[in-house]
Amino acid sequence: MSRDESRAIRDTELEKDRARYGLLAVVISNLAIASVAIFGVWQLDGDKAVIVGVLTAAFTAVSSMTTAYLGIKAVSNTARSIALGDGPSRQRTEAAPPAQRTP
Repeated sequence: MSRDESRAIRDTELEKDRARYGLLAVVISNLAIASVAIFGVWQLDGDKAVIVGVLTAAFTAVSSMTTAYLGIKAVSNTARSIALGDGPSRQRTEAAPPAQRTP
């Protein structure tokens, strides 16, 4: 196995570990937010206005956390594929020089 192949394998494994632990952090954070929201709703004893506020805040936090992770991961994957040359290549088109005007 060549040096480049072993480096590519190591980089792939590193990316898999980053994705795995990043997703784990998001899931654990979402579970913590949900459990605090459930505990808060349980302690409020039926005050509907406050319950709606707590649930709205929890939903917003969970959706923001998940969306941020997925967005950052997508941008990271796109940048990595472009940097490695796997992404779509741009064709360079040279602009034609402007036409000369004759008086």
